[in-house]
Amino acid sequence: MQEIIFDDIGSYPLPEGVSKEWIRNAFKTRAEDEKLFTVINDAFQQKIDAGVEIPTYPQYQDMNEQFLKVIRDSDCTESPFEVKLECARIEELEALETVAKAYKEKFGETLKVRICVTGPTELYLKEFGGTRYTDIYSIFAKNVNKFVRNSMKSAKHFKIATVSIDEPSIGLNPELAFDENDIVSALTDASKSASKRGADVEIHLHSALYYNFACETPTINVIGIESAGTPSYLELIDKKILEDTDSFLRLGIARTDIFSLAGILNERYCTNIWKDQQYLPEIVTQLETPAIIEKRLRLAYRRFGSLIKYVGPDCGLGSWPNQRIAFILLSNVAQGIRDFRESC
Repeated sequence: MQEIIFDDIGSYPLPEGVSKEWIRNAFKTRAEDEKLFTVINDAFQQKIDAGVEIPTYPQYQDMNEQFLKVIRDSDCTESPFEVKLECARIEELEALETVAKAYKEKFGETLKVRICVTGPTELYLKEFGGTRYTDIYSIFAKNVNKFVRNSMKSAKHFKIATVSIDEPSIGLNPELAFDENDIVSALTDASKSASKRGADVEIHLHSALYYNFACETPTINVIGIESAGTPSYLELIDKKILEDTDSFLRLGIARTDIFSLAGILNERYCTNIWKDQQYLPEIVTQLETPAIIEKRLRLAYRRFGSLIKYVGPDCGLGSWPNQRIAFILLSNVAQGIRDFRESC
């Protein structure tokens, strides 16, 4: 059986006492890097401690603005929208060097990390909506590639093993005006450096409708599907297409739609659990348990077998109420995967 790897999508709750406003200002001014880096490192360490095998840096910035703020900065561009290579940096990765160095000293091996970059389609739609400028779309794709290239080149104490292109609008956003060839071309340009440097290149989709676009992209080899919250998405995946294109799956095996999960408990107890928080822990003690998570993985494995390469939560945990409950969910996923492995 091919090894199934546990990764996560990225976002994570902020610690108590740290606001989103403070985080935005800290990234904007870079005046409190010591505290900012501590917040990032502590969350990242929690992911490691929970058992995530290839963790993603904690995504505390807006997924679009993190990259668009550089693209819009005239001091960081060579021509309109074209980012200078030296400016294409993922700031969170600077913080991870401390955790990664300690990890290497403790375990004697290099920590493997997953990075998530917002895809060219998502960035373009945020900036231009449904207007179709293929030349600018292409520039955005090349910009994404620069962020990846710089990140992989600059990493000192960790190895970027997985690069995820986050494209939630593909298959969902009716404003998407580009055709299949445009999208495949852009995704190819965005992921060239990651593929060339030997990383697994994953696309993170919120809908499985156009997963075949990614299968046809030669530089992408892993298709991410949110299959825990929406199991019907697996019905859209043709195993033969995956096999014919040498593509693998990254499946969600734990739900992250926290408001829907809270709704179940609201109905069960006729309350509002955001106000009456005594029931909140039941999300991870009764709804998303290791047994339920293992069952999802087992059912998916019966269907796709060794085509499953990565598993984890459906999406990020940034909207979850606190770090403790997010940590328990990740720990439950780790236990579910261990139970699956032991029974195979």
